[in-house]
Amino acid sequence: MNNFDLEGRVAIITGGNGGIGLGMAEGMARAGATIVIAGRNANKGTKAVSTLETLGATASFITLDVTDEAACHQLIDDTVSTHGRLDVLVNNAGTNIRKEPEEYTVAEWRFVLDTNLTSAFVCSQAAYAAMKKLGGGKTSGGGKIINIGSMFSLFGASFSTAYAASKGGMVQMTKAMACAWAKDNIQVNTVLPGWIDTELTRGARQDVEGLHERIEARTPAGRWGRPDEFAGIAVFLAGSGSDFVTGAVIPVDGGFAAQG
Repeated sequence: MNNFDLEGRVAIITGGNGGIGLGMAEGMARAGATIVIAGRNANKGTKAVSTLETLGATASFITLDVTDEAACHQLIDDTVSTHGRLDVLVNNAGTNIRKEPEEYTVAEWRFVLDTNLTSAFVCSQAAYAAMKKLGGGKTSGGGKIINIGSMFSLFGASFSTAYAASKGGMVQMTKAMACAWAKDNIQVNTVLPGWIDTELTRGARQDVEGLHERIEARTPAGRWGRPDEFAGIAVFLAGSGSDFVTGAVIPVDGGFAAQG
């Protein structure tokens, strides 16, 4: 058995039309998975699908606002209706509002939490029934949920109170779901990206003076990460090689979290 073969598996990636989500989608596509990308930006989604198709993958895009509970359920239903199954869910969609804690409005706080954390709960809950059907016996393939946390799941920052709260919550939600759904052979894990060169972090570098240089100095690898460096962890957590890995919190950060 090839533990890294995803042929025949169907994966949804929210926010998969760019950045880390697309990097993970490309990895799973190369391993043979059928990819469903969900996000708000249809133009970016169409380009992402074209990229995946050049890799020989079957891929599609579904427009989705992850703060819309009904739309999240519809995403799962449409995927299962079209492809007959759902093996992998990557809860990657996220946003940030950078302010000092005293400056947030409650509406801004809720928007970040709803986008980053509540959406992952809703999508996972919606996916549960379809994944449970795959579970079979204790050692046969079941569903895989991959939640995207952050270095702010571990560390604080004065300018990202809401984001840090959402990503810290992602870790604890992952552990709870892993415990609850292990009996159904559904593995739930969290990936903690370090500082990765994406559209979101480029905005942070514009907003926070000196951030780029501080991150390079703080990261043992001496550089920012790339979205394509998430292809491997995606394939591992989506495939049978991780069937006994659940509730794990895995940094992909160039050593940032290990640095004293």
